[in-house]
Amino acid sequence: MLVDIKGAKCVGIDAVPVTVEVNIDRGIGVHLVGLADAAVKESMLRTVTALQSRGFHIPGKKIVINLAPADMHKNGSGYDLPIALGIIAASEQRVLPGLGKYIIMGELGLDASVRDVPGALLFAELAEKLGYEGCILPKRSALEALEFSDSKVFGVDSLDEVLFILEEREDPSELLIHNRVNLWDEAREAQAQERSYMDFADIIGQEGAKRGAEIAVAGAHNLLLIGAPGSGKSSMAKAMAGILPPMTREESLVTSKLYSVIGKRENPYGLMRQRPFRAPHYSASLAALVGGGGGDSLIPGEVSLAHNGVLFLDELAQMPKNVIEALRGPIEDRCVEISRLRSKLVYPASFMLVAATNPCPCGYYGEGDRCTCTIGQVRGYLSKLSGPIMDRIDIHLWVHPVDTGRLVARTKGESSSAIAARVAAAREIQKARFAGEGIFTNAEMSSRQLEKFCPLTSECNELLQKLIDRLGLSARAFSRIIKLARTIADLEAASEAVANGRPAAPGSILPRHISEAATYRFLDKRNILDF
Repeated sequence: MLVDIKGAKCVGIDAVPVTVEVNIDRGIGVHLVGLADAAVKESMLRTVTALQSRGFHIPGKKIVINLAPADMHKNGSGYDLPIALGIIAASEQRVLPGLGKYIIMGELGLDASVRDVPGALLFAELAEKLGYEGCILPKRSALEALEFSDSKVFGVDSLDEVLFILEEREDPSELLIHNRVNLWDEAREAQAQERSYMDFADIIGQEGAKRGAEIAVAGAHNLLLIGAPGSGKSSMAKAMAGILPPMTREESLVTSKLYSVIGKRENPYGLMRQRPFRAPHYSASLAALVGGGGGDSLIPGEVSLAHNGVLFLDELAQMPKNVIEALRGPIEDRCVEISRLRSKLVYPASFMLVAATNPCPCGYYGEGDRCTCTIGQVRGYLSKLSGPIMDRIDIHLWVHPVDTGRLVARTKGESSSAIAARVAAAREIQKARFAGEGIFTNAEMSSRQLEKFCPLTSECNELLQKLIDRLGLSARAFSRIIKLARTIADLEAASEAVANGRPAAPGSILPRHISEAATYRFLDKRNILDF
């Protein structure tokens, strides 16, 4: 008897259907075909043991299991459950009328328990797209699809619960993930819990750097912090995570799908709400940063996991030069293309880069006579930060150590909550501006959008021309100064709106905004050794 079960496979941030065909006929042996990897081939032993633990027998006939389409590699343990159901149905040990109505994925334990699999959010989206009634997934995995209320998403703990659903003898709605009241309570509690961020009020002094950080977050601009050890670079970057605005649903869906692919959600309840803050160690490999893998199993790297959030690279100058240079494409294109011999995938990578580095090996260049490095050592240390990389960073900040008197006085500055209110208002201006454009922040604007949304007065054009002639800025730096000026203008309007308690409205770009934006690109206009 031939039986078909609907499964799926993750390809990028989308899922494609996979049909698990099981046929039992005269002969002997179990044959698994369809370009399955080692994890799938091992599933037969798990599946047989799990079935026997629940009282099912394995027919002493020829069992052929085909994973279609046969020319696409299948990987992972998620095919355990559909294979087990296929054997049960094909051997007629149970009648399962609901078998063709759902996408079914899950790993089986030896006791027939159902364990988590990555990609649950993508499977639920595929089931809705293809018109299936829904999907049957491990309970914890199914939690990711809590907000897919238009289709049936069942969360199961065991093979018995799956059979209960597919036999359709009784109403299985109690197993729908939406009907589990205790899970909804857990979801609300998990979403209400806030991460512990450093508060800007706890960072003594550094008002200029705080201003630059606020502008960077308001428009999702790239930021470089250079300074001596202990000057507050890392603290500043970590505090920026606390002023990030919540994601829109469109942003949340894409980011959640990226984390669903790798199966590493900290909070599996529904879509992600908080923007990701990724901080890989400076020894991270090229594949870890941009993504990689073998065959069809190409997984996203840190640049994609930071999509719609922050990628913080501490000790940037200590990273391998080829890893730093690999950031050129993702920063500019807002996506990363991973190519292998037989496959190619494009993952989104629209992140805000926040990098920190010392100016020299000893770390104290520019701080009086404390530096013990030679000129050659300073040049060699910063040579890893190439011109093309620096050209892509909108804001350069030199962070000097705080005066001892201010440290002792412990005078607190403005809190993160006050800064976050202005940032949120500035982001609302951008959200309204770019409605229907497919982008969300000023930093993402293309040349066409720059011309459309950033009209400049003759006075601004004249000032820009003088800056370019005097500083020798590139065309990329020119456009990034305009984007940054747009954000400064938005933040000025947002500050007035928050202070007056009214909705924020966009303001025009003025010469003072252009001037401030240009001051943040000091590494473009002179040699670093001049500081």
